[in-house]
Amino acid sequence: MKRVVAIIAFLAVLAGAVYLVKVYSTWQVNARTKKFNDDVDTLFAGLQQYKENVGSYPIGSNSDIVKTLQGNNPKKLIILVSRKAELNEKGEMLDPWGTPLRIYFSEVGILVRSAGANRRFDDSTVMDSDDFFRSN
Repeated sequence: MKRVVAIIAFLAVLAGAVYLVKVYSTWQVNARTKKFNDDVDTLFAGLQQYKENVGSYPIGSNSDIVKTLQGNNPKKLIILVSRKAELNEKGEMLDPWGTPLRIYFSEVGILVRSAGANRRFDDSTVMDSDDFFRSN
């Protein structure tokens, strides 16, 4: 009987530990998702500010956009969004998982893409894709 009680107690502790790991993992994902959304909101505001003052969105790669927002533009306008963003050694803005963001411009707006937790940009055929997309 003592053995059965010990096994049940062990299983209860194990179930509790699994539950805590799941809660912690969910909290981490939610915190990083919130950070991504906050960072992109700031980026959208900065890019809109740039467009209003210069007349168009910046062009080029992620690092080119950062340089443009840091004042390397015709009006020497500095948009502080790039100061808040985390940058890698190439000067690219990173998502909360450490992957450079992909930024796309069109006539009607901006699309920002994050590779998500798996740090891999997945195509639409991947069933468990965790990429994030935001558009203004």
